[in-house]
Amino acid sequence: MRISVSSDMDEPVARALVTELRDRGHEVVPYGALNPGDDSRWAVCSEAAAREVAAGTADQAVVCCWTGTGASIAANKVAGVRAALCTDAYTADGARRWNDANALALSLRLTSEPLLKEILDAWFTATAGEDAEDRENVARVARLDLGRT
Repeated sequence: MRISVSSDMDEPVARALVTELRDRGHEVVPYGALNPGDDSRWAVCSEAAAREVAAGTADQAVVCCWTGTGASIAANKVAGVRAALCTDAYTADGARRWNDANALALSLRLTSEPLLKEILDAWFTATAGEDAEDRENVARVARLDLGRT
């Protein structure tokens, strides 16, 4: 899987994220502080990673900033992206299962390396559910994107 990854800071957990994704066999496309010379402002690098998903050139994105909030807000402004700020494995599972999230937002402050692995395990194990209500909610969110670029 091709995954675009952004971080506004070169923190140990951000580097661990890239390593962990590569160790799991994913192709990682880094943005922000993870790619020397990139603009590392959270709004800029999160948008860049999210645009890869919207364009179909990345299967998913992982966007990071100190709290994860700004990265998730920026990613969610890109039409077609459903970013979920996840601070634990249960939330990551639900985001994939019920919300068909295609971008994971992480807090550099709150996410330890062991917790990171738990979140990624849940994220990559879960798949979008087939519950009719959940699918309609995801479709409604997609309709909200109409008219946005």
